[in-house]
Amino acid sequence: MEVDKRIVVEDKPPYKIPSMQEISQIEWNGYNVISTFSGCGGSSLGYKLAGYKVLWANEFIPIAADTYEANHKGTIVDRRDIKKVLPEEILESIGLKQGELDLMDGSPPCQAFSTAGKREKGWGKDKQYDNGVKQKNETLFDEYIRILKVIQPKVFIAENVSGLLKGTAKGYFKLILQALKECGYNVKARLLDAQWLGVPQMRQRVIFQGVRNDIDIEPCYPKPLDYRYTVRDAFSYMTSFKGIGNGFGHDALDIDKPTPTVSASMLSPWNAYEIEAETDISKYAIGKEWDNLKEGEQSGKYFSLVKTDSNLPCPTITQVGGTQSIASVVHPTEKRKFSIAELKRICAFPDDFELLGTFSQQWERLGNCVPPMMMYYIAKAVQEGVLDKISAGVFVERNGEKIEYAEIMQKVK
Repeated sequence: MEVDKRIVVEDKPPYKIPSMQEISQIEWNGYNVISTFSGCGGSSLGYKLAGYKVLWANEFIPIAADTYEANHKGTIVDRRDIKKVLPEEILESIGLKQGELDLMDGSPPCQAFSTAGKREKGWGKDKQYDNGVKQKNETLFDEYIRILKVIQPKVFIAENVSGLLKGTAKGYFKLILQALKECGYNVKARLLDAQWLGVPQMRQRVIFQGVRNDIDIEPCYPKPLDYRYTVRDAFSYMTSFKGIGNGFGHDALDIDKPTPTVSASMLSPWNAYEIEAETDISKYAIGKEWDNLKEGEQSGKYFSLVKTDSNLPCPTITQVGGTQSIASVVHPTEKRKFSIAELKRICAFPDDFELLGTFSQQWERLGNCVPPMMMYYIAKAVQEGVLDKISAGVFVERNGEKIEYAEIMQKVK
């Protein structure tokens, strides 16, 4: 009998994302971060998982900022349009001087470069946001660079979509790379895939990393894991029901068997999760097309419609998938889209992460984020490969003389 190689069990740890309470108890590693274009805080969660403190964040979309504040107590949240934020104000609010911050993070909105969008057709055109503000997204990297020039952190990380490396968008990529270097940094850029960094989702992102020129250390990236998590792994300890799901920490999902009877104990607020009515696609054209697809197949009629393969990482979750009628990634065995609880697992968020707003707004928050576990591995690599070396006594050149960097920073403080 032929064995399906896709379902061979790999020697890997069980898939588990720490709870928000567990994350709050992680010991501080001694390093501080500020976050720009913060969304609901996926990147910030990744830094916290790695032990960093996130001192300040900027997010001007109201529902995203509300969600950030609900989950990131103790972080200053600046809700202004970033074009109105002065870097000197940031330094004053966090109590640091130029050059003292360990790491500056940011994910400038990137829909204009996405391979899932209109690309060149959207360049130069305003995107309408929930709060009525219109912006040209492809220019927002300029705002990140403007702040970086003044803050002068030891390290910066900036993230964008893989489409920035493709086609005519390469011109923007080269301009961004050069502008970052002109801020005084040794800059590298790599295309990383979340599926090799602890996330059960195929999600490629360009990660720019820069180390300030007066620090004689190369940017450092994480090595890919030698295993991947699948949709089946992500849904372990969850059992799917019509309208209600057995929660986290109970029977493992077996999508090949009928769903069991819902018992009263399963309805506890501690272990129940909802399959929202907005997940139902049976009344739409994509629902009819769902019937024609096998697991893992992409529709030839609706390009973005993919029936997920439960034995592989999930295809990329995009921000627009939360609208019922729009083609997107869908559930492998039920004619519906994923629930928000399921999406949290796929996007490597804690089960108890609080998402605010409508179903489509919650989906958009998750579809826009850098998965926290992906950022954890990036942040950990920067800590061990750059920041810890600085703390241990790296020598830099100042006026032709080799001086210990830690000594310089001590004088600044």
